[in-house]
Amino acid sequence: MCARSSQELWTILLGRSALRETAQIEAELDRNGARLLQGLSYYKPPSSSAADKLKANKDVAQPLKDFGLRISKLLGLDEQQSVQILQCYLQDDYRGTRNTLKTVLQDERQSQALLLKIADYYYEERVCLLRCVLLLLTYFQDERHPYRAEYATCVSKLEKDLVNNYQQQFEALFNAEAPTWETHGNLMTERQVSRWFTQCLREQALLLEVLFLYYAYFEMPPSDLLTFTRLFKEQGFGQRQTNRHLVDKSMDALVDRIGYFSCLILVEGMDIDFLHKCALEDRTEQHQLSNTPDINKMDQMLLTFGDISHHGPVLLAWVLLRHTLQPVEAGPVVRRLGQTTLQLGVFQYLTDMLKALGNTDNNCTASTARMCIYGLLSFVVTSFEEDTLGSQQHLINAACEVLAAPSLAELFWESPNVGLEMILDSAVGVFPHKTGPLLQLLTALLSDKSTAKRVYTFLDKMSFYTEVYKNKPNDVLSREDETLWRRLAPKLLYPLGAGQTNLRMPQGCYGQVCVGEQGYLVRWDYSYSSWTLFTCEIEMLLHVVSTADVLAHCERVKPILDLVHKIISTDWTVSDCLLPLTSRIYMLLQRLTSVINPPVDVIASCVNCLIVLATRQPAKVWSSLQHTGFLPFASVPLTTMAQTISAEGMKAGNYGNLLVLFEQPRGEYAVTVAFLRLVTTLVKGQVGSTQSKGLIPCVLLVLKEMLPSYHKWRYNTHGVREKIGCLILELVHAILNLSPEGDTPSLQSLCIYSLANTEAGQAVVNIMGVGVDTINVVLAAQPSSSGSCEGPGQVLIQTVKLAFSVTNNVIRLKPQSDTVSPLEQALTQHGGHGNNLIAVLAKYIYHKHDPALPRLAVQLLKRLASVRVDIFLHCAHTNTAPLVFLFREKFWDNLTTPLFGTLPPPSETTEVGSLMGSCWVAFVLKQNSLICAALYCVCCSGQLEGSLKSALQRLSSQRRYEFWSQYVRELVCAACEGEDGGMRSLSESQMLISAWRTLLILSTSHSEVMQLKEDSVRLKLFMDVLEGTKAALLMPQSVACLRLGSMMATLLLVLLKHIPVFIITPALLPPLSLMLENVLQADQQLMERTKAKLFSALISALHIQGGEITQLPQLLLCVCETVQDEAVALIDSTRHITQKSDAQEDSMETDTPRSVQKDQRDSVCVLALHLSKELCRADEDGEQWLQVMRKLPVLPSVLSALELSLRSKQNLYFTEAALHLLLTLARTPQGAAAVAGAGVIQSICLPLLSVYEGPANGATQAFSRKPLDAPCWPGVYRLCLSLMESLLKTLRYNFINEALDFVGVHQERILQCLSAVRTVQSLACLDEADHTVGFLLQLSSFCKEWQFHLPQLLRDVQVNLCYLCQTCTYLLHSKKMLHHYLQAKNGEALPQGSHPQRVLQPTSKEQPLSGEREEAESKALQAVQCSLLKILSKTLATLQHFTPDCCQILLDQSMDLAEYRTLFVLSFTTPAFDSDVAPSFGTLLATINVALSMLGEIEKKKEPAVSSEETQALKSLLMFSMENCFYVLISQAMRCLKDPAVLPRDKQRVKQELSSELSTLLTTLFRFFRRGSPSSPASGLLPSPQTKPTTTGAKVTQEGQEPFIQLVQAFVRHVQR
Repeated sequence: MCARSSQELWTILLGRSALRETAQIEAELDRNGARLLQGLSYYKPPSSSAADKLKANKDVAQPLKDFGLRISKLLGLDEQQSVQILQCYLQDDYRGTRNTLKTVLQDERQSQALLLKIADYYYEERVCLLRCVLLLLTYFQDERHPYRAEYATCVSKLEKDLVNNYQQQFEALFNAEAPTWETHGNLMTERQVSRWFTQCLREQALLLEVLFLYYAYFEMPPSDLLTFTRLFKEQGFGQRQTNRHLVDKSMDALVDRIGYFSCLILVEGMDIDFLHKCALEDRTEQHQLSNTPDINKMDQMLLTFGDISHHGPVLLAWVLLRHTLQPVEAGPVVRRLGQTTLQLGVFQYLTDMLKALGNTDNNCTASTARMCIYGLLSFVVTSFEEDTLGSQQHLINAACEVLAAPSLAELFWESPNVGLEMILDSAVGVFPHKTGPLLQLLTALLSDKSTAKRVYTFLDKMSFYTEVYKNKPNDVLSREDETLWRRLAPKLLYPLGAGQTNLRMPQGCYGQVCVGEQGYLVRWDYSYSSWTLFTCEIEMLLHVVSTADVLAHCERVKPILDLVHKIISTDWTVSDCLLPLTSRIYMLLQRLTSVINPPVDVIASCVNCLIVLATRQPAKVWSSLQHTGFLPFASVPLTTMAQTISAEGMKAGNYGNLLVLFEQPRGEYAVTVAFLRLVTTLVKGQVGSTQSKGLIPCVLLVLKEMLPSYHKWRYNTHGVREKIGCLILELVHAILNLSPEGDTPSLQSLCIYSLANTEAGQAVVNIMGVGVDTINVVLAAQPSSSGSCEGPGQVLIQTVKLAFSVTNNVIRLKPQSDTVSPLEQALTQHGGHGNNLIAVLAKYIYHKHDPALPRLAVQLLKRLASVRVDIFLHCAHTNTAPLVFLFREKFWDNLTTPLFGTLPPPSETTEVGSLMGSCWVAFVLKQNSLICAALYCVCCSGQLEGSLKSALQRLSSQRRYEFWSQYVRELVCAACEGEDGGMRSLSESQMLISAWRTLLILSTSHSEVMQLKEDSVRLKLFMDVLEGTKAALLMPQSVACLRLGSMMATLLLVLLKHIPVFIITPALLPPLSLMLENVLQADQQLMERTKAKLFSALISALHIQGGEITQLPQLLLCVCETVQDEAVALIDSTRHITQKSDAQEDSMETDTPRSVQKDQRDSVCVLALHLSKELCRADEDGEQWLQVMRKLPVLPSVLSALELSLRSKQNLYFTEAALHLLLTLARTPQGAAAVAGAGVIQSICLPLLSVYEGPANGATQAFSRKPLDAPCWPGVYRLCLSLMESLLKTLRYNFINEALDFVGVHQERILQCLSAVRTVQSLACLDEADHTVGFLLQLSSFCKEWQFHLPQLLRDVQVNLCYLCQTCTYLLHSKKMLHHYLQAKNGEALPQGSHPQRVLQPTSKEQPLSGEREEAESKALQAVQCSLLKILSKTLATLQHFTPDCCQILLDQSMDLAEYRTLFVLSFTTPAFDSDVAPSFGTLLATINVALSMLGEIEKKKEPAVSSEETQALKSLLMFSMENCFYVLISQAMRCLKDPAVLPRDKQRVKQELSSELSTLLTTLFRFFRRGSPSSPASGLLPSPQTKPTTTGAKVTQEGQEPFIQLVQAFVRHVQR
């Protein structure tokens, strides 16, 4: 009995359903053709016969019959159709279960609410029925539409009776009596009567819209024109409604819409386009109204028109028709009606009507209306003098609104000297005396690149210059009749200074003169470029900006700015020619925003121009904006998040002042809208990444002052509040989609913190809390007929989608924490009476208009499930419909029953029943996996359903894991062995395999919860997956087979990571290598992801099993071929991306990759490089690599891609992987020689500058505080340092020139890094310092070469190394100072990510958390100390090479001291944490004391938490530092004692101080060595210092004494002599 609903039919005809084939569309149209023809008369009134038929129908349950009668009473609808509506509603829109429906029908209050919802559904059904007809009329002649033929066939069937039927329905609706509670029941309250009347007006407008579109394609007979004219006159064009007493303000738009379409139907019925054509061809008698007797009747009727504005266009069209057909006889009628037309303000009316009908994007009605009015206006301007048509401005406004249709703008340029072009000529005639009319027209005529070039050329070659003189000037010669002037001298047209852009009218120029009220209007015959004139106009505005003339000049400049905005938006290639204009916008913006009463409309136009420029040149626009004072800015450096959030030192800029002082009080926000778009554009451009901190004040203003309160501002224009909210969220969404940044605070971290912890997050929550019902109400209230065009409903949907996407990203990206953030608390707060926010969010799954909104809502619910599961459980147990189905009684038992059944082997599965069984099992597996994933977080807390626990236990005990594993393996094999690519129902097999994969991933990753604990079972699962993968990838390859293999490869990769290593015993490399070789020969595009999975699996296998690789040569060749191909492809894609400057729209998805890109962590290119690195490590002697490199140009390709990536600062993951490979190759002499010979220094040295220098001004970026293991560009720089160090260490003199080139190019960064340790104690900064000093240590072995090539840099490095030694010593000595600096500089004592996230942690128990935090802080401090100690050790080892050899200086009296500089000053004070205090001998003594102190602390603690290996390594490191320090100290002291420039008393002081200090240190060392001394690390941990001097025949005074102790003793004896 239930027919297809009109809403479903509408969805099908739009092509949004599963029925998309043309035959299916044709069948639907045939099946529903009668309904479409009947229109609203399809719905019948109640009747006794229908009631009897309903009672006799046994297929309908009695409760539905009874409720259907109540629906019939309320809606005045046929009883049978009422039940159909009920059934369709239950199928489409009902949000409860079968049981809840029974309860609702039995409860009076709930059933009344259901009745009202069904009434709304019924109203929407009627609307959708008319929408279907509109859709057919829109596209039945569109050759581009896929269903054009089917639509055309249906329209041909409707054509005969459509007009009569729809006209009768319109009259019936217009005359219908309003329902009352007496006729329709108690539910027909005043509110419901108002709702009924709104629907009545909406249907009238839709019926007229259908008739208008119909007559746009089919000719209207004169009799119909007369009938419609009489009908609309009687109805007052919709204003004399029978129920007009019910009209309120909210219905005005619908009443106006009825009037608009009544007017358009009559104008279209007069066929003005054909009349114009007939007039041009002098055959007016062929027009249908030329010889009809109805024309006089129309005259008499139209003579009574003139009391309402809707009459204007009808009278104008009739005047035009009568003037054309009977120019003499109709003269009096034409004059009388023409005067009435102008009094009605016809051109103003046309402008308002076309604006109300909306823009032409996907709106056929608006386009058709503009086409109709275009013909009318063209003929009017052609037929009558322009000065008889009233105000020129009103005519131009109407013309511009008509030309908003792009096709009409193109038509305008193609039809010269006809119609509206006469208006353009008129506007040219008063230009530039009046700039507005011409520029307004030309702005409207810009639709595409071709029209943009026409407009540019038109303005570039102007032939006349019009100006007005109140009095005749002295420098002209005129005729006696004053009709022609001749200029006697040249004239500068603008009073600007010398050297500025200007226009110069030459001597002898003639001008035609017209004397009028304003004075002398002169049109000079003078050729010039309007673009130069526009530049002069802007210059004039800049000169008068602080005078009383500013408003007049602003009126002239605003159209110029609007034209510039439109033209560069349409065709960017013109922008270079407009540079003189666009470059002055910045100064204009600065001046205008600083005046007492700023012109906000002109300022908004300036900002709109900058938005377009910023899409192509973001860095340039950003740099220029810095000098305007327009944007908010920070007056102090931003160092911590707390400081940033507090807005300390933030200035609102001129924009902020303008918002508070002018826009908010006035309620107009043009500048705010432009500001938000500008900042969003800058963020999406490179500025969002390179100038993050500069944009922070702008974003902070939005987050702190706008987002929480914008909805409370005053607004004069409807829809602006919603637009501002949407733009704010677009900005935040763009920031959250930026690549993660290392510095804190950054744009992204600011947004995440603000939304997670401040009222900005609550504002976003409030937007999501709007709910799906409110969206439906807003959509239903839109007057527009189309369900997909622009309107407040679509803006609201977009805003809610952005709110969901932003919230998803904030929860995903925010740092892990022990407690739930305020944002998460707000999202999961529980309110009384069922108003839980979770329930509101869950109901978005019922939203139908945009499929992305339900998807985003589900993503957010999944994330919230891991935060507050108790809220989900509460919603489920309190009958929240979207969640309740999970927890019904015996739900788990019923759902899992098929998992315990038995299916026949896949090879025997040919029956449909078995296939359906597989489909049901797949569905069960899928549901189990998804639901278990959502509920995993409550398993450990004991809140898991008992039936679910029981089901999981039975799944294990009854060996169902083994059964399904074996079944899936056989299924894959069977699918791949078939001749046609597998079984006939391959899609069902894929569904089952996919479901099993999901469940197996969950089971292995959470084996305790899923009862998968036996090692033998896990091995069985792994082997089945491995065999299935082999079967899919080693068999003859069909597309389906390869897809199955890709699915299995994913599962194999996951199992390799989750199953313990000791379980996987079979050899993995042979089968994986074979699979890889096979996949590399398949379709590369299809196998892209499969290759990546196999590469990753091979890397895991190498880590797990290692050992000798028998397949190494062939495997290495395959991988290197892939590396080469991928590197070449990456070069092409990077160049393409670099050249392509159009910004792409960001997706709101947060669970899937936004786009498929080459450079990803798990891309084929990156994983192939990592696998190459692992194979290189396995090839210990490097022979296999050398053979591959002889066959393939792998290294040149990789280095070329690396160079391009560094220069463009793109492909971060590839860059890191390539450098790791090069580092591994550089271990061996052969590999290092190959890397150096391939040109590594040319590929890295200069391009590396782009990594840490900003593109705007070349300033070096701050040092990163990003975690060390996270990919980042500072990490790339550190890897390059390591590579240079390794190559220099391996190749020695063969690489010294390249190393010196590198250190010369990057000397500024190197010196900054050495000094930054004092101010930035983050692990990343210390790691860079460690890499830098390591490289310098290797380079210091070549002091003479360094001195020859870069003497000043050598000196600078020596000085900085000494200061670095002093800094490290001080920080190691003062733990409190180090701890303080860690907190002050990093904003927190712990590295990011050190806290594991907990679910529902009790916040009241602070002591355990405090203890954990103290322990974590202690570990963080120890990590920094260890880093400092490594830096200190390498620094001292490097300084050894810059000081004389101890043996030589002690024994050689004739040593040349000038070869070595003095590194440490003659002072013995304790080192200070101050760069003004030079490093001294006291620094070196303090370093030794600190090392001894730390050794003593280690001996005292004996912490069991620290392994003996770690302790021994730390001791060795301390000993090495002390050993090097003694060496440098002795060498520098001896140089001082032998230096003749040092005073004798200073030498004596050195001897005394060192004798005393070293004697004390020796005593301490002897005590320490008696307890057991650590060994020197020179052989392994760090490079060895120079050889210690030993005396021939010397005896060791103590057993086990270190050689450096003997050296110290020898020195002490020397100074004591």
